[in-house]
Amino acid sequence: MQNSKSVLIDNNPGRNAQTFGIARELGTDIELIHEPSVGVIGNKGDSQCYLGVQRKVEIIHECIRQKIGYASDQMRMRLVQPEYTVATSDGIRNGTREMRYSLIGREVTHDSVCEHLSASGLEGTIAVVACDKPPVGTLAAILEHNRPAIIMSDGTIRPGRDSVTNEPLDIISGFQIAGSDDEEMKKRIACEACPGFGSCGGMFTYNTMQTFIGVLGMEPLHMISPPSDDKRRIEQFPNELVGYLSAMIDSQLTPRAIVNRDSLRNAMIVSMAIGGSTNVLLHSPEIARAAGFCNFSEEIMSPEEFNHLSQHVVPVLVDARPFGNYSMVDIDEKGGVQVIVKELLDAGLLNGEMLTCTGETLAQQVERLNPPAPDGVVIYSVKDPYKPTGGLRVLGGNLSPEFSAVLKLAGVEGGLEDNIFVGKARVFDGESGLLYSLENEPNIFKNHDIIIVRYEGPSGAPGMPEMLDSTSRITTLCRDQGIVVGLMTDGRFSGGSVGLVVGHVGPEAALGGEIALIEDGDEIVIDLNINEINCTELTDRATLNKRKSAWKKVVEDNNGIHPSVGKVDTRLLNRMRHSAVSAKFGAGMHPDRKLWVSDPRDPVETSFTPSNKYRPDTGTAF
Repeated sequence: MQNSKSVLIDNNPGRNAQTFGIARELGTDIELIHEPSVGVIGNKGDSQCYLGVQRKVEIIHECIRQKIGYASDQMRMRLVQPEYTVATSDGIRNGTREMRYSLIGREVTHDSVCEHLSASGLEGTIAVVACDKPPVGTLAAILEHNRPAIIMSDGTIRPGRDSVTNEPLDIISGFQIAGSDDEEMKKRIACEACPGFGSCGGMFTYNTMQTFIGVLGMEPLHMISPPSDDKRRIEQFPNELVGYLSAMIDSQLTPRAIVNRDSLRNAMIVSMAIGGSTNVLLHSPEIARAAGFCNFSEEIMSPEEFNHLSQHVVPVLVDARPFGNYSMVDIDEKGGVQVIVKELLDAGLLNGEMLTCTGETLAQQVERLNPPAPDGVVIYSVKDPYKPTGGLRVLGGNLSPEFSAVLKLAGVEGGLEDNIFVGKARVFDGESGLLYSLENEPNIFKNHDIIIVRYEGPSGAPGMPEMLDSTSRITTLCRDQGIVVGLMTDGRFSGGSVGLVVGHVGPEAALGGEIALIEDGDEIVIDLNINEINCTELTDRATLNKRKSAWKKVVEDNNGIHPSVGKVDTRLLNRMRHSAVSAKFGAGMHPDRKLWVSDPRDPVETSFTPSNKYRPDTGTAF
């Protein structure tokens, strides 16, 4: 028996006209137009990361079309034409003002997927994701929509090969020679580093987040590591995905039944074990928010527990770029991500009872896949790891009162004596000034300097650009001169960054955080024994108050905004400036700070309504 709403829709010729037309053009039965909708979506953008997406989307779309109908083994559903999101290229735009749109791309993807899922009323979705920000935005929208959905990684690019040295190359190879005077060599590496198509191949942000999403349960584990041009992605995986989705629809297995506190903890632990990107500390709070958790550090994993696990419990199990030698293609050849997951499950470090998109628990999925033992060259065992401690560390201290600062310990190449670095501050108000100095006056940087790059946070830049260009040049400088130069910023880093670099410092400079009060020559201490980053001069209350008053005066004289913040010349950048939450909460755009606590189609307001303004007078963030 139809309800009144269904009758009104069925009997309205205006509403029916286009749905009949779409059904005819897509080759599906017009009598199915009022059934629940199903479809496939993909990520696209100006990058090799996205070149393989469309073909896979089209193949999956055809697999769904063939699965739709009235037979007992078919889905009685309306087929929706494929839709695509847009995003920028981190690699092409790094070091430019356009890089401000990179993290914003996660938000734009979220908004466009949210509009598509909600307005189309999709009851079943397959998403083909690429690059590193769009997959997170896609998953966040899927979690808010909370109807059956499954994700497939488009896959990574294969490594290039240096025609002179025969060494493997990737995009980081190109960045790390940017400071060289050998123009012929720089062009050769640029031409040879990225053959073919697919997302970045090392354990950078893309592969960190695909592993995260797979362990979370939203992507089949065996679909993570194969490269984009692997035949399995067009010959095997599409039908498997449609089968998994059909079963999810039949059982009404929804994303929020999969993504919960323990599955998020599983994913974070695996991120430590793969020496993953610092960006996981921005993306995991956003995924948690979309799943209904207001505060990742309070509800999922506290900074203290995170550091305890990273220091004492979870080792690094892969010899992977950028801190090691191998790519995700090599990991795939040695059995895939499932080898790493099995190692951690067998060691008792993961909860194997979490549901996944295949309908199995995580432990059951790994058992069915039956991965081989670690080979000891690319993938290591828990008992004999590649590195004894986890790859990430979060820091507090007087420069990071939000406890948001993050250090990729797996990528540190030197400078820590007894887990302590003491450096002298060299301050830049914006990355452009640093890039100018690295290009034109590299000799100004001395051993044990720590570069401070500020006004590059979520609100200040705006958009919190990553600094792969800067960190790569610093890495090369340090290697060439045999020195150690650190970097601290309220911006963020690429998953390909290495060195003694600390990002996500919060509160950010634009909102009055202590990073805004550092002066040239100040002593900066990074102490991993207590997991803090401190400015010695700011421990003196009189100095702190004097500098804070001076900063406020500059802001007041400039109509309430510091003159060093980035220029806002588009509506999108303006939206980011005025609605961004801090790095601690994922650096996303949430102007009213209301977070879902139940079914997102029936939202309930919570008491969690932090301000986006740092209050220097109280020293508190929210």
